[in-house]
Amino acid sequence: MEIYTRFLTNDDSMKLAELYRGIASRRGGFVRSEDEIDSTYIEKTIRGSERGGIAIGAFERSSENLVGAITARKPRPKAFDHVLSDLIIGVHPDRQSQGIGRRLFLDFIEHVQNNRTDISRVELMARDSNQRQIAFYEAVGFRREGFFEHRIRRPDGTFEGDVPMAWIKPE
Repeated sequence: MEIYTRFLTNDDSMKLAELYRGIASRRGGFVRSEDEIDSTYIEKTIRGSERGGIAIGAFERSSENLVGAITARKPRPKAFDHVLSDLIIGVHPDRQSQGIGRRLFLDFIEHVQNNRTDISRVELMARDSNQRQIAFYEAVGFRREGFFEHRIRRPDGTFEGDVPMAWIKPE
């Protein structure tokens, strides 16, 4: 199926919530649980993109189904006005490993490079247990910047670490 990307708007809120809940319902999907993806969270995500952040969705051309999304927002303190943080990327579990995540990331980075002179840094967190995901982030230009031990508590009560990563705009 043919995929196209575009910026998300408030009109996409329900589709984004459905996508995120579908991802969160799968083991290893999102750190946030399915019941934590409520209208307030989705509104905050969309609002963050409207306040200097970015939210891009990947849609099936034939059905207009949202099959992936990448979002990031600017942190509040002015000292971080050059940063996009809290980056979240998600691809519907049935559509993973089809290049959708890579396309979203490349469109995101291209937009930052070509249109966002205010942004010089993009940050994200990756679960230490997901080495495939970390390798993907590195392949699109992110680098590891440390390790947060014992940061994520899994539903079974065990813990895992988080890997802070960043992409720095080339000058």
